[in-house]
Amino acid sequence: MSAGQQESQKVPRTERGRKTLRKLLDAAASEFGEHGFHEASISSITRRAGVALGSFYTYFDSKDAIFRALVQDMSEAVKVAARDAIEPDMRPLELERAALAGFLEFAAEHKEIYRIIDEAEFVDPRSYRDHYETIAERIRDRLRSGAEQGEIRDDIGEVEAWALMGMNVFLGLRYAIWRREGDPGSAEVAASANALLARGIAS
Repeated sequence: MSAGQQESQKVPRTERGRKTLRKLLDAAASEFGEHGFHEASISSITRRAGVALGSFYTYFDSKDAIFRALVQDMSEAVKVAARDAIEPDMRPLELERAALAGFLEFAAEHKEIYRIIDEAEFVDPRSYRDHYETIAERIRDRLRSGAEQGEIRDDIGEVEAWALMGMNVFLGLRYAIWRREGDPGSAEVAASANALLARGIAS
């Protein structure tokens, strides 16, 4: 965490404080997700959280600060969703299928993430870039590990990691956020994407 982030977000020292911070972040996700950054207000966030307005400033200096913390919190939640979907004995391509399925399930339950992350490009560009660079790095590490096991080509690197992330992001948009009746489920979408990775598109 940078010095600027330390100044704008205080780390709670008690369990009660951690619960209050969690309430504020969850309320901020709902408020920013429904109204966007510019229409959202600190007072609306605290009302949603069920905490006093003064409590907000115990943890954050401004609306910008809680927005930045929320983007970081959501990035961590995406990582956890993918990690929790992965089993230790999975082979490299299975890892990618499971990670995507986990992300699709997460996005379906937290549709606000797309609006919030998209707004971060303009509200806090550094957080926006960090979000995607961190995800791409995790994918690249998995691909590198697969190459070391001899199950993925050893010339796969950063370009492919970003391409894979882009595919996952837009699959989430289409099948989690814009989901329609009759659409395939998360597991089926992830399996189709995984077949594309395994076989490519050439006939």
